Amino acid sequence: MSTHTLMPYDEALERFEPVLGLETHVELGTASKMFCGCPTTFGAAPNTQVCPVCLALPGSLPTANAAAIESTIRIGLALNCSIAEWCRFARKNYFYPDMPKNYQISQYDEPLCSDGYLDVEVDGKTVRIEIERVHLEEDTGKSTHMGGATGRIHGADYSIVDYNRAGIPLVEIVTKPIPGTDRLAPEVARAYATELREVMRALGVSDVRMEEGSMRCDVNVSLMPRGSSEWGTRTETKNVNSLRSVERAVRSEIERQAAILADGGRIVQETRHFHEDTGSTTSGRSKEEAQDYRYFPEPDLVPIAPDPAWVASLKAALPELPRVKRKRLQQEWGVSDLDMEAMHNADAIDLVEATVAAGAPPADARKWWMGELARRANEAGVPLSALEITPDQIARVCAMVAGGALNDKLARQVLEGVLNGEGSPDQVVSARGLQIVNDEGELSTIIDQVLADNADAAEKVRGGKIAAVGALVGGVMKASRGKADAGRARELILEKLGVSE
Repeated sequence: MSTHTLMPYDEALERFEPVLGLETHVELGTASKMFCGCPTTFGAAPNTQVCPVCLALPGSLPTANAAAIESTIRIGLALNCSIAEWCRFARKNYFYPDMPKNYQISQYDEPLCSDGYLDVEVDGKTVRIEIERVHLEEDTGKSTHMGGATGRIHGADYSIVDYNRAGIPLVEIVTKPIPGTDRLAPEVARAYATELREVMRALGVSDVRMEEGSMRCDVNVSLMPRGSSEWGTRTETKNVNSLRSVERAVRSEIERQAAILADGGRIVQETRHFHEDTGSTTSGRSKEEAQDYRYFPEPDLVPIAPDPAWVASLKAALPELPRVKRKRLQQEWGVSDLDMEAMHNADAIDLVEATVAAGAPPADARKWWMGELARRANEAGVPLSALEITPDQIARVCAMVAGGALNDKLARQVLEGVLNGEGSPDQVVSARGLQIVNDEGELSTIIDQVLADNADAAEKVRGGKIAAVGALVGGVMKASRGKADAGRARELILEKLGVSE
């Protein structure tokens, strides 16, 4: 493990230019595995979703999953790729304990999709990320290393293997090298992973739950001195499983590599592990010598030859893609670029859209999701979508505020009740007695008491200091426990004091 300290990020970028590369694996959400009929349900008991094919027992033969091939082609089309008219699966030979065959059925020199791009928005600029290839393969099983302090194989007492994941359809999306990102390199990497995840969601091909491993990124970083035209040696940080971690992994590697190079050292081409707790990476295995995977065409599977007419029909049926959708919604909602970017970064656009579809005005839907609810999500350390509240419930709260049954203060209490599992907004209002005070007689009685208790402020208002009415309205709100209509209370106070504006 290197003893080099990190170079401050700004200093690193003054001396070196980063070049990025991202390899993203996406588990497809098919009902069955890539080459057999076993189910793909996440979280099933270990080794219960296996059969002779995915366990590679002698005599078993694979059969390609047509739905997985279709999903891969749709991904390629959404990423502006060319779709191969003829390609083959290949055997990638290497040993790993959780790979039953000791080879992986993948694609080598004949990917199903190639030469595409994905545009992302970063700091008000459009950055085009070029896609080298999109190919289809099978996932491995999962090893768990027991004992030891790190959870890795080194220092473990023993390992256990779950083959449920072995054979699940896996799409690998590989970018071309990404130069020219400069100081925005970490943000570009995160923006790309975010946009890619949203494309997968829009296509409906994967749940892309990074915390469950159905989308994971390998982050490649190299540095070259400013003014140089020769790219540096890259490292590959493996299986980064959150958007924030993608950004942190890039930043950490830039700072680490810059310190080594400035100290006269050299970067070792290797895999690295990202540590969520520290935001740093540590060495994995060397890749300085080229791996010989002994690729050869998979003899048990026929080539893939997608009919161009079928591919054209898939392209015509693609859904509205996220970037296009955001532009449309921005115009429909009348929000600024900054507001739209904030909603995008908070992963709130779909939630706001669903709330608007349930009847809420766009401004109100955005206010609650990006205000009170975003605050609660941040406090809980969870994404907005994990909150125990639905767009329909937010729309109902918006309607109650618009109809005068609630004010914003009471609405926040209603949201709190819903989040606490106390029922629907209407049930929370009823149980907590949160209805706004609309009865003129009740409101008038409260005002009379407030005027009597605050004679000095009342006299100031009578004397023409209208601003002093704010303290009286505040007193009414306090006396009514926030249930009074503040606007109507102000009107009645001025009437009672014989003052007009």
